[in-house]
Amino acid sequence: PFDAGMRALRDLPLLAATAAVNFFVVPLVVAGLIAVFDIADPLLPAVLIVLLCPCIDYVIAFTRAAGGAADRLLMLTPVLMIAQLLLLPVMLWAVSGGRLSIDLPIRPLVGALLLFIILPLTAAIVVRRIVRRTPRLERPLAATARLMDPVMALTLLVITASVTPLIAGSAGQLGTAAIVFVLFAVIMTMLGWFVTRVLHIGPRRSRAVILSGVTRNSLVMLPIVRAITGEGIGPAGVVTQTLIELLVLIVLVRVLPRLVPDTAVTENR
Repeated sequence: PFDAGMRALRDLPLLAATAAVNFFVVPLVVAGLIAVFDIADPLLPAVLIVLLCPCIDYVIAFTRAAGGAADRLLMLTPVLMIAQLLLLPVMLWAVSGGRLSIDLPIRPLVGALLLFIILPLTAAIVVRRIVRRTPRLERPLAATARLMDPVMALTLLVITASVTPLIAGSAGQLGTAAIVFVLFAVIMTMLGWFVTRVLHIGPRRSRAVILSGVTRNSLVMLPIVRAITGEGIGPAGVVTQTLIELLVLIVLVRVLPRLVPDTAVTENR
């Protein structure tokens, strides 16, 4: 995926569409939803943080399952991660109409950047250089690439299971947030489809952009939400969003190939 995905950094239509959906359309949708639905502190910061940050991990597996440009989206994850860390304070302030200004904890942010972006990217570069000098390692490397999706699914299952008990003590307060999460996923699917239709970026890239707009960075942002709100309703809201999102993604994997069908025109790969 690393070698194939390097072209994504030169894929300006995909980069522009992904950035527009995640950092322009999403904040507008979130602002509209919290204007309609009353979500009180300390749940509001958690809802805003999780909805404003695009996913950088399991969205790749679901994009591949839906026939999207997963390799290209994979190489955009460093851009998405750095952009959301830089823009999150601004987006929080703007979406809340200036009512919400949060000093984001530096340690969890830096930790997330190192753990999810810098270390894996460095490891990928090192492994590829080793394989180029040792051709007999090509086959094991190909096998590990095929294992990426199952390992991601297992990791997601373990993390979700470990934090699901947080919901039990806060179920009564999460109803409105759950409605917001469902509506967000539905609205972003429709708007993502509309944006990709307008930009004419091809079916595989369109599916990737739509899924990027729907899928949020919940598990990466969970430690940050914990640092801001403490244990309880804040993390429970993040986990609720994750569970709802997983159900939506399972549906989208089946629906997107029909919503964005392959065309007779060959997409620039």
